Amino acid sequence: MSSGLYSTEGRDFDKNLDLQNIKPYGDTVNDGKTQLSFTLPLPASDEAAEAAKQLMRKMGFDNPQVVFSKELTNGFTLFNCYGMCTHTVDYTVIKVPKVESHAMDMHDCDEFIRKNIGRKLVVIGASTGTDAHTVGIDAIMNMKGYAGHYGLERYEMIDAHNLGSQVDNEDFLAKAIELKADALLVSQTVTQKDVHISNLVKLVELLEAEGLRNKMILICGGPRLSHELAKELGYDAGFGANTYADDVASYIAEEIVRRKK
Repeated sequence: MSSGLYSTEGRDFDKNLDLQNIKPYGDTVNDGKTQLSFTLPLPASDEAAEAAKQLMRKMGFDNPQVVFSKELTNGFTLFNCYGMCTHTVDYTVIKVPKVESHAMDMHDCDEFIRKNIGRKLVVIGASTGTDAHTVGIDAIMNMKGYAGHYGLERYEMIDAHNLGSQVDNEDFLAKAIELKADALLVSQTVTQKDVHISNLVKLVELLEAEGLRNKMILICGGPRLSHELAKELGYDAGFGANTYADDVASYIAEEIVRRKK
């Protein structure tokens, strides 16, 4: 078995794969074949289809083809296109900032908190601002959890408070102060016009104004959030897609221990 970043075991077609020049895969490795969908603010017509092809060429696609188009409403047309990408990326130099934590299951995390902290951790979560979506915060907080991963409410050593959706940042912070929270979890699903950015930054500013920013662990999560973006916005950690309560609980517990040293 080969080792390292990429295994070619049982994959004869990519023995000569160049990780420094990666392109999309369609029929053969690095053929660049790509399917792309987008909407143009144009009525359906041959001219609109040509505009879609020209845009694809400017995006770096050879042999652009419009394989399907449909006017969604008056003056707006959806295009499904094929093309061959001409650009490549060097996979070997990619470094993605990640949350520094060792994920533990619920039982191990409870034992870690019991042994290393000796008290229950107070964690509050909410979808803040105008965001009415609760699927994300419920998956992390609610007792039943998600996909076999129990939520924080089931942990013996975590006192979890799910405030729901559309919670004003001021109310969220007031509750955190009242409960003497160790960690704040903010879920953001709505991202149109970057409304999540301004809302997330506002909470940081409120914490800083109260002199509490370094006294609470601040975490955000959502389908379009990353750890890198979270750090840029002033948060301690960010959790995107395919993360669970285990990941969040483990990070909070380990971070509290790190801060005690």
